[in-house]
Amino acid sequence: MINDIKQYAKLNNVPIMEDDGINYLINFIKTNNIKSILEIGSAIGYSAIMMAMIDNNIKITTIEKDKNRCLEAVTNINNCQLTNQIKVIYGNALDDIEINNTFDLIFIDAAKSKSQTFFEKYQSYLNPKGIIITDNINLHGLVKDSSLTKNKNTLKLINKIKSYIDFLKTNNHFITEFIDIGDGLSISRKK
Repeated sequence: MINDIKQYAKLNNVPIMEDDGINYLINFIKTNNIKSILEIGSAIGYSAIMMAMIDNNIKITTIEKDKNRCLEAVTNINNCQLTNQIKVIYGNALDDIEINNTFDLIFIDAAKSKSQTFFEKYQSYLNPKGIIITDNINLHGLVKDSSLTKNKNTLKLINKIKSYIDFLKTNNHFITEFIDIGDGLSISRKK
C-alpha cells in the first residue's frame, strides 16, 4: 500500500517526504516516545500513515486545504485501516480550525512561505515538552545556494525560508537544531 501511495505521488507530482527524511522522522518519533501529532499539510496522507504505523497508540490530526488531496488522503488512510488513529481535517490551516487537543509534536509540511505563520499560530497547542518539526528547510539546496535559480517567485520563497530560519535561531522560547536529511528539517524544542 505504501509503495502504491509513493508511486501515485510520483506520477501525479504530489510532494511527499524523501525516504531518508521520513525514516529520520519515524526514528525521532520512536526515540522521543511521541504519541500525539498535529500535521499541517496532509497532501495524500503519506507521512501521516507512516507516522501512525509506528505504534497503535499514536494519534494524528492532519490538516489539508486542497480538496482533491484531502479526499485522496482519506482514501489512503481508509485503505491502510488507520481511521481510528488519523483524523483528517479539510481546511486551510491559516483559518480558524477547531482543535481541542494538545500535541507532543507539530509537524509543519505545508506552504513553505507560511512556515513561520503556522509555527506562531499552532505553538500554543504543544504539550509542555512539545516539539515542532518543519520539513523542506533546504528547498532542494536553493536556500544554501540561491544562485541555482533565477526565478523571482522561487527567490522570494528562498528569502521567506531564510527569514524563518532566522526566526527559529533567535526564538527565546525554543531551541532549534537543523538536520541536513531529506530536504532539510528543523527541530524546535520548547525550553
